[in-house]
Amino acid sequence: MLTEDNAKQLKRTAQDNSVEITTMWTGLPVAVWNFIDGPRTIGLVPPETRNERVQILKKGSDFARILGVGSITTHVGFIPENPGDPIYPGLVEAVKEVAKHCAKAGQEFWFETGQETPVTLLRTFEDSGAENLGVNLDPANLILYGKANPVDALDIIGKYVRGVHAKDGLYPTNGRELGEEMPLGKGKVNYPLLIPKLKRCGFRGALTIEREISGPQQIKDIKRAIRILTPLC
Repeated sequence: MLTEDNAKQLKRTAQDNSVEITTMWTGLPVAVWNFIDGPRTIGLVPPETRNERVQILKKGSDFARILGVGSITTHVGFIPENPGDPIYPGLVEAVKEVAKHCAKAGQEFWFETGQETPVTLLRTFEDSGAENLGVNLDPANLILYGKANPVDALDIIGKYVRGVHAKDGLYPTNGRELGEEMPLGKGKVNYPLLIPKLKRCGFRGALTIEREISGPQQIKDIKRAIRILTPLC
């Protein structure tokens, strides 16, 4: 999918429909979104697939450059909370490699929140030393994975937030499966507190509504989210 022709076609289509592309979410294959299989299948953390996925992210960066988009975003994965974990140094080197490639194109490399605690994400930024790293804050993911209260998480990573997925959800109820995604306003994300705090952190980017279902209900939930978020912006 990440071809030059597709990038040019997407750019034309976006322009023709007055759609602003705020980041290029660069997916990585064979991810299982749970607590059991997720650590070995998501992002740059698993050593067995890391090199392949670094190359995919570089292709995503090249695709975004043709689009004229200034960042790529992905889930880096279940980053070890123990910095002494033998997996961790190789992950940091992979982050450096992707960030360097993005920097050559004048881009940032954004981590989407979810599988890691905010302080683990912060440490990875610090250890990589790259100046073009940012956070795509998915506040619902922090709840779905049981990693943090998103409002409090801004105390740790707020200055790095470049994009936001406006989504909602509930905390996990067992140790194997993520919590349940919910329509915005019906989960545990406190948007009336989150949005003002984001502004105080200096955030001026886009709120990208995400509702991971399909069909007519998805459209209804997106419209509901617009009604909730508009007064807060």
